[in-house]
Amino acid sequence: MGIQGVIKKELTRENILNLITSFDIYKHFMPYKWELNKLCTSPFGKDNTPSFIIGTKFGEITHATFNGNKEKGDCFNFVSQLHGCSYIESLRLIDKEFGLNIYHKDINIKRKEIIYSQPEIIEKKYSTIQCITRKFTKEELKYWAEYFQDIEDLKKENIYSISKIFLNKERFPINMNELRFGYLYNDLHWKIYTPFSINKKMKWAPNNIPLTTMGGKQNIINCDTAIVTKSLKDRMVIQKIYPCVCDVQNESAMCFSEENVKFLKDNSKRQILNFDNDATGVKNSQQITKLFGFDYINLPRSYMSDGLSDFSDVAKAYGLNTVEKILKRKKIII
Repeated sequence: MGIQGVIKKELTRENILNLITSFDIYKHFMPYKWELNKLCTSPFGKDNTPSFIIGTKFGEITHATFNGNKEKGDCFNFVSQLHGCSYIESLRLIDKEFGLNIYHKDINIKRKEIIYSQPEIIEKKYSTIQCITRKFTKEELKYWAEYFQDIEDLKKENIYSISKIFLNKERFPINMNELRFGYLYNDLHWKIYTPFSINKKMKWAPNNIPLTTMGGKQNIINCDTAIVTKSLKDRMVIQKIYPCVCDVQNESAMCFSEENVKFLKDNSKRQILNFDNDATGVKNSQQITKLFGFDYINLPRSYMSDGLSDFSDVAKAYGLNTVEKILKRKKIII
């Protein structure tokens, strides 16, 4: 005779999502009206304009705030942040509210009565970003002049001064007193750059540029050594001195798709990464060079004492001549 009884389940994220969906959890706990991938009223603090989104940008339902707050993550993070409780306490609260009977036994709630209608297909979806541009202000042109870029350089790279931003056709909140620029890729995707944002996570938001987008590919056709920077601004500075340079969206290995790696290998004899000189930049450089057989040249760490992390910082602080000297010392240019 076999052992009788019910197999005990652990209260885990996976076991909860075997019974209900992340959509169910957001729908049940979100106090305001919302739709997937549309800005709505934030449950975290006061909102003059909608500044919160529950969306599918990363292939699963997650949330993010755009009003200076730091709340973001998945449905379990949402419950934890909303109720000011720990992650495990959020699991217990969800178990109780839905009557899942994993942790709280004999809860008299019929689960089927509070399950919500989830959209049939939840897939990765890039947000729609629309911008109204304006003429560059003197302050904006002064900012770029510090990096040796003039208005013709900005036009060439499709960089714009931004007046208004709409995310999924809803007005996106911006601080009118902050410098902000729009990088337009392929006449379709936008990355908004707010260089002096107090919230570092909002420095590049909103942004619907596919992660594998590579800028400046035309610069490295049939070249000996290709430099790959982690930002458009670094690329713009370096190409004032050395023409064979392109840029990726950030320092992660995810930027280097099979197609991008093949393009680099087919069009250059040597590939050199140029990331930040901090611990994260060096770690990422080492990881990617091992993966794809690249080299890397980050700014010498001696510049960190001056608060300089990349070549655009050096250009601003010491001029293009210093950038050129570093590249010569590293034997990138003669």
